[in-house]
Amino acid sequence: MKKEQQDLQEPTRSELEILQVLWKYGASTVRVVNDKLNEEKREVQYTSTLKLMQIMVEKGLLVRDESQMKHVYSPATEESKTKGFLLDKFVETMYNGSASSLMMQLLGNRKTSKKELDAIKAFLQQVEKGK
Repeated sequence: MKKEQQDLQEPTRSELEILQVLWKYGASTVRVVNDKLNEEKREVQYTSTLKLMQIMVEKGLLVRDESQMKHVYSPATEESKTKGFLLDKFVETMYNGSASSLMMQLLGNRKTSKKELDAIKAFLQQVEKGK
């Protein structure tokens, strides 16, 4: 695992839901995050969201801007880095680090459209050209 990824904390499922809201809507107050969770995910109490976001600041998952009356929270790490970290960990744990095993299982378990297959083929061609 890369050094910068070793420094990343693995978010819990609830923390990941909060991060997804912040990645989608940008820096927000606890009230906005809680409202979005209730609309898009599941019923969550404001105090639970507040406490979890405070813990996430302590863990280094969120950054809190306290310069205004209402504190504004934002992810400490960009979305692609967090998702890359989680995906690397998943592939390592579930597939012994084999991306090809993951892809074969994924494509074998789902009805993949021609459009998706064409996009995958184009991506693979670009990867091969880059090497």
